[in-house]
Amino acid sequence: MKHLLAALLLCLTVAAGAAPLPATGTVEVLFTPWDDAEGAIIRALGKAHESVHVHAYLLTSRSIANALQEARARGVAVEIVADREMLEKSDKSLLPQLQEGGIPIWLETRYAAAHNKVLLIDAARADAVLITGSYNFTWSAQARNAENLLILRGNPALVRRYLDNWRRHRDDAQKMDGGP
Repeated sequence: MKHLLAALLLCLTVAAGAAPLPATGTVEVLFTPWDDAEGAIIRALGKAHESVHVHAYLLTSRSIANALQEARARGVAVEIVADREMLEKSDKSLLPQLQEGGIPIWLETRYAAAHNKVLLIDAARADAVLITGSYNFTWSAQARNAENLLILRGNPALVRRYLDNWRRHRDDAQKMDGGP
């Protein structure tokens, strides 16, 4: 009984640490294959001014990879944290090409699956954009799968939480060999 009570208190303490954030800003909701989620991502990346932080399980979409490279070419700082196992399993991953193009990449090795799918655009700005959902950054996510995508704008506290989480994962990940 003593151990059960201690476990319950630990759970409550951990849960209490995740304080609710105020609902602010706007939410754009897309569902594939009906909505053009990939196009919405590309348009958002095209408006990036300062930074793009990517947290990817799999990245095989040439259009999204091109938008990331174009952002970097405009002077936007682009950084990626990705799942190492998916890189090794997929011969279609575009991470090596992005790395060759000068985008720093870190690979997560600690988890059975680093299943995050997040884009943070201009995270330090008041007009930051958070993109998340089940949507992998792949052609199949747009054309063949039933996926969801949320694009959230105008909630700096939420973006900060996601950026802090992105940094925690990056700091625990391994730099992809041969990177900049």
